[in-house]
Amino acid sequence: MVVRQEPAERTDRLFHALADATRREIVALTLRGDHSVSELAQRFPMSFAAVQKHVAVLEAAGLVVKQRQGRERRVRGNPEALQEVHRLLDGLAQTWVGRMDRIDALLTGATGTGPQTGSVAPQEQETSQ
Repeated sequence: MVVRQEPAERTDRLFHALADATRREIVALTLRGDHSVSELAQRFPMSFAAVQKHVAVLEAAGLVVKQRQGRERRVRGNPEALQEVHRLLDGLAQTWVGRMDRIDALLTGATGTGPQTGSVAPQEQETSQ
């Protein structure tokens, strides 16, 4: 089932799903190979229903895909969704690097010498003695 989501809603779902350590581990396991929900449940110290809920959150975020195979529901990781997370994080990092560069440029322009490191200028040292 494919549900069209607004970009902000999609981003929120991805990061909410990845905010939990159990769900991150499920994603890692399912990227290495598909597993039934029962197989996944055996790996965690929680109930089958709890693991099933974690898988549902991951599926809603698009991080895993469930497929019926006989009587089982197999879960596999979706690498494209993780690539999307990477692009989102890279975009945020670029935004902050750009902001820090602009702050650095403003500080350099205001003092003419670059950002101050908290050291005392040599002439101030002489007068303070």
